[in-house]
Amino acid sequence: MTSIYKTTAQVTFFSTVEKSLSFFYRIALSRMIGAEGLGIYQIALSVFSVLLTAASSGVPVTVSRLITKQNALGNTAGRNAVVTAGIVSTLIFTVPAVALIFGGQKIFGLLFSDGRCLDVFLIMLPGLIITSVYSVMRGAFWGDRQFMPYSLIELAEDALMVILGCVLVAGAAGAEDGARRAAMAVFISYIFSFAVSLFWYFKKGGKLVSPKGQLKPLLSSSLPVTAMRTSTSLMNSLVAVLMPFLLVKMCGLTDSEAVSLYGVAAGMAVPILFIPSSLIGSIAVVLAPELSENFYKNRADLLRADVEKSLKAAVLIAFALIPVLFALGNTAGEVLFSDSLSGEIVKNGCFMLLPMCLSMITNTILNSMNREKATLVYYFCGAAATLACIAALTPFIGVYSYVVGLAASYVITCILNMRLLKKLCPGVKILGYTLRGAAACAMSCAFGRLLMGILENNLAPFAALTAGGIAVAAFIAAAFLLFGTYSLDPAKNAIKRRLGKLKRKKTRI
Repeated sequence: MTSIYKTTAQVTFFSTVEKSLSFFYRIALSRMIGAEGLGIYQIALSVFSVLLTAASSGVPVTVSRLITKQNALGNTAGRNAVVTAGIVSTLIFTVPAVALIFGGQKIFGLLFSDGRCLDVFLIMLPGLIITSVYSVMRGAFWGDRQFMPYSLIELAEDALMVILGCVLVAGAAGAEDGARRAAMAVFISYIFSFAVSLFWYFKKGGKLVSPKGQLKPLLSSSLPVTAMRTSTSLMNSLVAVLMPFLLVKMCGLTDSEAVSLYGVAAGMAVPILFIPSSLIGSIAVVLAPELSENFYKNRADLLRADVEKSLKAAVLIAFALIPVLFALGNTAGEVLFSDSLSGEIVKNGCFMLLPMCLSMITNTILNSMNREKATLVYYFCGAAATLACIAALTPFIGVYSYVVGLAASYVITCILNMRLLKKLCPGVKILGYTLRGAAACAMSCAFGRLLMGILENNLAPFAALTAGGIAVAAFIAAAFLLFGTYSLDPAKNAIKRRLGKLKRKKTRI
């Protein structure tokens, strides 16, 4: 299990660096091409992202699971057939889609209120084909547990986009030209990851063979995941339209006030609340092949142990972050966005992190057990709850109805996922661990709020945020260690092994 912890840490590190690059790149673009240019680029990228989600979002996890199954059976030909089936399945959608959009630009352009957005979108559009094929390679890397090549390619793609984007956009003649150049950087970065991933796949002995026998199971498993993720994108678009409309009609706000309020919630507060998704995603990438292998080989004890460790990791992440956001939320809103409401939403909404983390990790676990259709149905149940909360609660609590709706969605999917998981993998025990974590979390929340109450009254916001963050993090680590929610033994053993290697090396010298 030590190797899994090490690999998870590596994937998390690279993922964090990637997201940091993207964050700073967005700031650089906003300064170089302004709000107008960034808006054109963002609208075009959003539409492209919906198409990409529809084309291939369910493919990597399905390819990973099916490759794990073929590896468990010792079927090399089957493994290659899975990859080929993945490529065929993405090309079936992307090639006709790209051809139709290029051929019907006038009709498709109706989706954009600004014709400049269509021009920028068309620059990125050919990338739909190549990056969909890359998504298959990504799934192959996961299934073969080649996490380092995957992480390096992802980081290199992002770095290339940032560097090339900054160089190209620096010479832009205006907002539209800058958006075009930024789109060119995206397209070139897709070509890079596509080419490097294919080179690595063939270098490691991969082949393209007949997909016969693998295409149908791949489509059967990937379509529900793709449908869920595409529905998520469409759901976000629907909420972006519905929420401001209801704020105007039910709360008496102007259009400008409603859009601004929704921007605070969706653009400032919710991204902070979704911080755990990166950590859960890293764990999911590493553990999915392990879970699939144990499932297909009927290793009940190992599967149960992996499931327990995955759930405990999700619980630990949630309970460790809740006190941080609860204590520092208000101050963080002021420092990061100069907006008190965003911090207030973070502070009040942070308790959804537990069902959120459990919902995300159980989705991965169940998909690894070939239960994609069930998780899709559960997702729609949660989505219905979100829309119901927004429709019913907006007149009473305003924009908070969106946050309550998200929380309700995660609670429902978490309960349904855990119920199914209990049937598939009986004997999993996390109640005691969760209760200990909850006690440590409650103590940390109380300490954090008391401390920040003092610091906020005596220090500048940035100083209070820095000092409070360090103190709260230290208290959380001590409280969780006290309640036995984690152990220092793995770190101690790793240090001992490292020191042992150094001593042996010195002895040989």
